[in-house]
Amino acid sequence: MENELIKRLAWMGFVAGLEALASIAALRLAAFIWQRFLDEDPPA
Repeated sequence: MENELIKRLAWMGFVAGLEALASIAALRLAAFIWQRFLDEDPPA
């Protein structure tokens, strides 16, 4: 039972980490596109 709990927690941590990386990448891509098309910094 304890091993299953550890696996579940490790999986949740792994997914959360990937979601954080994807979010950062999406924000950077959006900022790049915004700057390229509108020639100004994106709103904060």
